[in-house]
Amino acid sequence: MWYISYWLLPLVAACVWLATLIVLLVRWKIDGSPVYATMEPGQSIAYISDIAAQGLKPLFVAGCAVSSVFFVLAFISERWLRHSYRLVPNKGIYDKILSLLSILFAMAGAAGLILLAHFDTVEHSRLHGGFLTMFIGGYLLSAIFICLAYLRLGIHYKEHKIIFASFLVKVFFIVIELALAIAYGVLGKKRRTRDTAAIIEWVIAFIFALYVLSFVVDLFPAVKSKHHIPQGERSQAMAQTSSSLESGSYPSTQPTLNNEAQMATDPMVDVGATYRGRMPAATYNPHTYRQTPLS
Repeated sequence: MWYISYWLLPLVAACVWLATLIVLLVRWKIDGSPVYATMEPGQSIAYISDIAAQGLKPLFVAGCAVSSVFFVLAFISERWLRHSYRLVPNKGIYDKILSLLSILFAMAGAAGLILLAHFDTVEHSRLHGGFLTMFIGGYLLSAIFICLAYLRLGIHYKEHKIIFASFLVKVFFIVIELALAIAYGVLGKKRRTRDTAAIIEWVIAFIFALYVLSFVVDLFPAVKSKHHIPQGERSQAMAQTSSSLESGSYPSTQPTLNNEAQMATDPMVDVGATYRGRMPAATYNPHTYRQTPLS
C-alpha cells in the first residue's frame, strides 16, 4: 500500500527522538527544575544526560536506540532506492562512494548516540563525553558526505528542484550544528557558562530532529515509482517484441510481466481487453497472412 514506504523510516526516527527529548524536558520541569549531583556548582539548567541519569535511563537508551536504527535504515534505503532507480540514480562511482561514506559515518554517529545513552554521566563521565563527540562528529561527517552527493545530483538533475532544496537544508544543518558544537565545547569548559552550554545542547538536539525529518522529503518521491519497471527489463521486453514481429512468430518462452509492464512494453496490447479480464486479440502479421481465394 502507498503509505507503507521508506519515507516512514526518518519520520519514525525523528518522532521517537523528539518524544524522548520532550519527555526528559517535561520531567525535569515537573520535578521543579532540580539541581542534580552531576551538575557543576552554579549551574541551574540541566544537560540532557543529567536528566536521563535520574531514573529515566531505560527510556533514554530505548529512544536513542530506536531513533538511531531507523535513521541508519533511512540512509541505507536512500542508497538502495537510487541503485534500483526508484529515485534519480547516482551518475558515477564518486557519487556512490560519497553515499557509502555517509552511511558509514551515520552508523558511527548512531553507535555513539546509543553508547552515550548507556554510559551515563554518573558512573562513566569520561566515556560519556567521548561517545558524545563520536555522536556529533559522526553525524556531521555523514552530513558533509551526503551533502556533496546531493550537490552532484543537483548538477546532473537540474530539473529536480527538490534535490537542490534538500542540499541547501543539509548545508544549513552542517553550518549551524558545527557552529553550535564548537560553542558547546568552549562554553562547557567554563563554570560561568555551563547554563549557556546546556541550552546549546538542547538546541543541537532539536535541530538534529529537523535534519532527520529532511530525509522524508528525499525518500517520498519513491512512492510514485513503487510500480516502476526497471529500464533493463523494459528494454529487453521491447527488443523481444520487435524481434518477434520481424520474424513473424512469437517465442515460446517470454519473460513474465505484470499488466503494467505489458502495457508499457508492448504497443499491440489491447488495453481495454486487459482491464476487462479478456486476453488481447490476435494481431495482424503481414508476413504470415494469406488471403483465401473465393470459391
